[in-house]
Amino acid sequence: MSGILDKKRFTVTAALPYANGPLHIGHIAGAYLPADIFVRFLRQKGKDVAFFCGSDEHGAAITIRAKKEGIAPQEIIDKYHTMIKSTFERFGIDFDMYHRTSAPNHHELSKEFFTDLYEKGEFIEKTVDQFYDEEYHQFLADRYVVGTCPVCSYDHAYGDQCEKCGSSLNPTDLIDPKSVLSGKKPVLKSTSHWYLPLDKYQPWLEDWLLKGKKDTWKVNVYGQCSSWLKAGLQPRAMTRDLDWGVDVPLKNAKGKKLYVWLDAPIGYISSAQQWAKEKGADWELYWKKQANEADNSCLIHFIGKDNIVFHCIIFPAILNAHGGYLLPENVPANEFLNLEGNKLSTSRNWAVWLHEYLDDFPGKEDVLRYVLAANMPETKDSEFTWKDFKDRNNNELVAILGNFVNRVLVLTQKYFEGKIPERGNLAAADQEVLQRLGQYPDEIGAAIASFKFRDALFRFIDLARMGNKYLADEEPWKKIKTDPERVGTILNIALQVAGASVVLGAPFLPGYSKKLGDILSIDDLSWEHANGDILTSGHQLKEPVLLFEKVEEEVIEAQINKLMKTKNTEMDEEEKGDSIKPVATFDDFVKLDLRVGKILEAQKVPKSKKLLQLSVSLGFENRTILSGIAEHFSPEDVVGQSVVVVANLAPRKIMGIPSEGMILMAEGGEGKLRFIAPQEGANPGDAIS
Repeated sequence: MSGILDKKRFTVTAALPYANGPLHIGHIAGAYLPADIFVRFLRQKGKDVAFFCGSDEHGAAITIRAKKEGIAPQEIIDKYHTMIKSTFERFGIDFDMYHRTSAPNHHELSKEFFTDLYEKGEFIEKTVDQFYDEEYHQFLADRYVVGTCPVCSYDHAYGDQCEKCGSSLNPTDLIDPKSVLSGKKPVLKSTSHWYLPLDKYQPWLEDWLLKGKKDTWKVNVYGQCSSWLKAGLQPRAMTRDLDWGVDVPLKNAKGKKLYVWLDAPIGYISSAQQWAKEKGADWELYWKKQANEADNSCLIHFIGKDNIVFHCIIFPAILNAHGGYLLPENVPANEFLNLEGNKLSTSRNWAVWLHEYLDDFPGKEDVLRYVLAANMPETKDSEFTWKDFKDRNNNELVAILGNFVNRVLVLTQKYFEGKIPERGNLAAADQEVLQRLGQYPDEIGAAIASFKFRDALFRFIDLARMGNKYLADEEPWKKIKTDPERVGTILNIALQVAGASVVLGAPFLPGYSKKLGDILSIDDLSWEHANGDILTSGHQLKEPVLLFEKVEEEVIEAQINKLMKTKNTEMDEEEKGDSIKPVATFDDFVKLDLRVGKILEAQKVPKSKKLLQLSVSLGFENRTILSGIAEHFSPEDVVGQSVVVVANLAPRKIMGIPSEGMILMAEGGEGKLRFIAPQEGANPGDAIS
């Protein structure tokens, strides 16, 4: 392995979470788990690593929530900073410092950055017309304005960015803009701000980014950056008319605050300053350019795809304009994680909240780490389902990894009183296993160093597959009576595989590695230890314990039912009212096979308040369809009802029951559902066109 691992010192950051709500699994899969895996691996490689994060406490979402709840922003950030920090600690995300942007040292550093650029003449002061809410007597920063995206017609785009198509916007670009405070159309009013001329830095950015990162950055990150640069950068305001945030340090800037995307990334540096103060370290070694180029740190940002432009274009431009600071070596941004076929949504409570998972599944942090790593949205969106959670736990962690380790430990206790047996003459099968074992550290390490965590995890679990196959082929339980020396050799080699899994599994499954390491009486092993024999003959093992347990179907059904209780109860604002969804093409529409159906039977789904299980005739066949209409109709109300069915929808298991289509319904303004009934005379199976 070479490349990035040639660096001696690493500064690793993970995106600052907004302190306006709890963490969900999408946050973890997007930035924090990949960062933690990478950092744990680097530490095993003996690298000097500093890992920084903290709460972003100046975002518009915080002040909006505070205004709506009638409380001070400080109450919001204190509550959620404490919750987020505690949740990270419970889950085992191992930051060197988890700071907060409301801290005094962060305000001071952010002002220093602004003052430095101001005194260098880097800002352009402009008077512009900005949206103003007359009811709240307040200028509206970009996130305070929502409307329809002029690019993709998404009807809940923000004033700075459309989160559906990723387009960069100004509030005045929006169609039918509305204030998020009053819900009314704002008026334009003059105000002055200081702008960072990103167009001035475009040549430098193209040289630094487009010419220098194509072969090392992820295609999704490089592609988005290329699109921004090809479209041409424009000046971006670095100040806002707000009453919450870091004060603009100018005499003529009363009532103005720094733009959150100027102040938030500086939070990584202020976090390092606080860490250095508490640990007696030198933070500048991790953030500033050193006289000797070889002594520079390697800066890596882990983020989600919605933050790519800020970390790859705006923040590097600020750091370069300031001077003296390191620029990111890589920004391995992930795409989004979806949940049970739908986009994660905090406002609809369509999420698996991490603190609730930790309460519901005590001691199973590694299971979630494993499932999220296996489904990590590295270059495209991926999906979490509770069925996949159960299957990966039962079929991979329990049946492959846990089964292999347990068999080795139990057989060693049974045949050799828990002591590592001597290794005798090696057969061809033994040599093959040992040779393959020596290849895994480099393969897994190279994948992690390339930010290919899914591939690295696959290779790790393949190690246990090899161990299982070795035991199954050699059958030590059959040979113990006739050739105990041969059995000793088999178990010695199998135990080396188990020992290697302690090392190679530590970045992904730290709990597993700690437990198994304790049983094997080994700890603090470096990555290189996995290349050779970890356990010596005669070494005494502790009594084995089960490292993973099966997850039962009823546990999963309870989680799905918990999700279903929230669905449709707290709709996103963009899903309310009369607004039209984004434009669909004719080709999108003609893919649907709509058929007339007739409900033959109906029954409630056990443990679900919302679902009815329907038997629906399509004329040529009957289908089982689950429909979330139980709160609107009783089973006897719907039998005999003619309906419109989406007949070519991919089947899905819901609550363990396969659902083979969807019933189309109409929803009134108060959320009341009504059947869309075909005209009289239409027969089951008739196509609707």
